[in-house]
Amino acid sequence: MTSNVPKTVRAWLSGDPGVAELVISRRPCPQPAEDELLIRVDAAALNFSDALMINDRYQIRPPRPFVPGQEIAGTVVAAGKACTFSPGERVAGKVYWGGFSDHAVMRGDMAIRIPEDLGTAAAAALPVVYTTAMVALTESTQVKSGETVLVLAAAGGVGLAAVQIAHALGARVIAAAGGADKARLACSHGAAVAIDYSQANWSDEVKAASGGHGADIIVDSVGGQATKEALRALAWEGRLLVVGFSSGEIPAIPANRLLLRRASAIGIYWNHDRDAEMLGRVSQRLTGLLEARAILPHIGNTFAFSQLPQALAALAERRTTGKVILTFADEDRA
Repeated sequence: MTSNVPKTVRAWLSGDPGVAELVISRRPCPQPAEDELLIRVDAAALNFSDALMINDRYQIRPPRPFVPGQEIAGTVVAAGKACTFSPGERVAGKVYWGGFSDHAVMRGDMAIRIPEDLGTAAAAALPVVYTTAMVALTESTQVKSGETVLVLAAAGGVGLAAVQIAHALGARVIAAAGGADKARLACSHGAAVAIDYSQANWSDEVKAASGGHGADIIVDSVGGQATKEALRALAWEGRLLVVGFSSGEIPAIPANRLLLRRASAIGIYWNHDRDAEMLGRVSQRLTGLLEARAILPHIGNTFAFSQLPQALAALAERRTTGKVILTFADEDRA
């Protein structure tokens, strides 16, 4: 350990289910094990799964009270003996929980070195959504150059990551976004066409934009009625990539649509324990695209540490684009 390790830290604490029950608390600074890093958190990214975990609706249910937050970036303060990182290095990574705190513990094998020319806030957006989009488009299936990829919620975190990665892989991207501003944002990140999927029968526009071919791949992080409508535009031997259910509704996928198109539905899920080898490949691909400037996280909204409930509300109400970032001011740490 080093002299930079504080005795106590600020953290958002979830004692009872519900965002309204979150409170800021001072807690003992977490201590890293031999295979862990202690990170001074400079930025934390929000995900829909944070609210699900806070509300006891996520597959991971930490013992209460717990500190939520799964995606962070900052500086290594202390490193366990088994880690290859040193104090002073900037890293980003996923944690199972504990990220909405001044300091957090991260497994060494879940940390990514931040390129020198990449800001910490942008780096905080990489570990979850870009990894998920890359797993979806290169591991769960493989995008071929010239294929048509339809991305739902294309102006959101996973959506914009999928737009950028699919475009970089040579696909023609059709973005489905809620409103003109979000559609323009998706196009500025690589989508060839953007449609407003808040309108009725929007799948007809997808088919028209693809010359009647339809979408070879659908990246779906929304679920609900959006999934059912998107399937109407699925091409022959198409692939529906099920990423999540931000609508709050798990769809009943009509199997007849898959059968009649010889299509498939593929669940997108990964974790570091089971998928270490795969995630190594994914990390290398992401690094290559970052270095080539083919991808760059879009930070749509930034909130101060004290504004976590407001940030979660904005995310839930779809008043955000790209990634939502929580920032940590030095003057507030004491």
